[in-house]
Amino acid sequence: MTSPATDPATVDSTEQPAVSRKALTIGLCAVIVGIAFEAAAVATAMPVAARQLHGLGAYAWAYSLFTIGMLFSTVVGGRLSDRIGPAKPLLLGMIIFAAGLVIGGTSVSWLMLIFGRLVQGLGGGMLNTASYVCIAQVFSPAHRPRMFTYISMAWVLPGIAGPAAAAWITRTLSWHWAFFAVLPVLGFGALMLAPTLRMLLRRGLPAVIDDSESPSSPAPIWAATIAALSAVAIQYAGQRLDVFAIIPAAAGIVGLAVSLPRLMPPRFMRLARGLPAVVLTRMLLPGAFFGAEAFIPLMLVEQRHLALTLAGGVLTVGSIGWFGGAWVQSQRWMTLRRDRMVMLGTGCVAAGVGLITVAALLPGSWLGLVAVAWIIAAFGMGVATASSTVATMSFSSDAEQGRNASSLNLGDALGSGLFVGISGSVFSALRGGGDLATTFGFAFLVMAVVGLLSFVASSRIGRVPGH
Repeated sequence: MTSPATDPATVDSTEQPAVSRKALTIGLCAVIVGIAFEAAAVATAMPVAARQLHGLGAYAWAYSLFTIGMLFSTVVGGRLSDRIGPAKPLLLGMIIFAAGLVIGGTSVSWLMLIFGRLVQGLGGGMLNTASYVCIAQVFSPAHRPRMFTYISMAWVLPGIAGPAAAAWITRTLSWHWAFFAVLPVLGFGALMLAPTLRMLLRRGLPAVIDDSESPSSPAPIWAATIAALSAVAIQYAGQRLDVFAIIPAAAGIVGLAVSLPRLMPPRFMRLARGLPAVVLTRMLLPGAFFGAEAFIPLMLVEQRHLALTLAGGVLTVGSIGWFGGAWVQSQRWMTLRRDRMVMLGTGCVAAGVGLITVAALLPGSWLGLVAVAWIIAAFGMGVATASSTVATMSFSSDAEQGRNASSLNLGDALGSGLFVGISGSVFSALRGGGDLATTFGFAFLVMAVVGLLSFVASSRIGRVPGH
């Protein structure tokens, strides 16, 4: 019997609800702009907050606890979206994220601030998953690629203007307002989303699939908890880099081995074609990209002696490339099959990071090579991220959109955290030698290999239903 998760007729015949898609698009993009600005603002304001609240010794926890919250709530949001529809989880995610902003903005101690970051992660993970399910229910397969172009733009704009705006807010007012400034944007998004959420609530619960025909079961909460804690254990081990780091590293690896099979699509551990290959691609791809991105400004400052503003400008140019890739994948004249679009994107990321490796190993090479390489890599991310999300929706039945979206987002976040940690560990291990070319070059080389692995994984996706 054909699985409802892979039958095109099952996926494409779903009647789309009559709502204002324009209002939904504006609302979701406004919420994403708020989340993206918060990420940029926190990166800018956090050093100031850590000094004032005496938190420099536990600085990494401001990011690790956010990751824990997001990994956990991604799975919870997927289960709720499949059980009761995406409207309530989306609303709940906005409320929790807003509460985390208030806690962060009113913090009088470092413990209170990192607790606020945990709450923000809980809200952000639920928001991500529920918004994907909402798009899957409201937009037809033909309109989803364009929707993800708008979402990419919503992520890109704060990345360009966010750091400068956050720096101004921190200097003029205080770091507290880096959190408070997001609340009006989030409120505007909620107002725009309200009519669609009311409609989805009136529409009723999603159809429940027969367990005998379902290729997967709901992701267990205990597995999400273990995965989140395992990711932090591995990151902590990478920061220590001593003999005692073996214990948390081993515990983290065992935890992932136990939890991932229960959180990912069936046959994921066998590297099967279809949805498992899509999720594996998304686990590797952002790891390669963000693992390299973390060290590009540092390389340009320390090795090429650029001003920090100019070094950060390379990342800004990359943001534009990301939007360009997301725009290209949504155009009618783009005739590549959806799985081959993902391959195009992963290939560009691998090539871009590979060129940056060359630039790092040859410090006398043309400086513009770094900018060109990062545009290529970011363009690939724009193509592959949007296309893999569209593919996940197309491989999923209505009743499994939440579970599969949570698997995709979980892989995305887990891969980013793990591989950024690995690139950092490689950098820390080699930096003592004093050879900057070798230090940066090998850190980038490891990420280029991860990019190649993502390309191999994307080649196993196969034809996407309806594309």
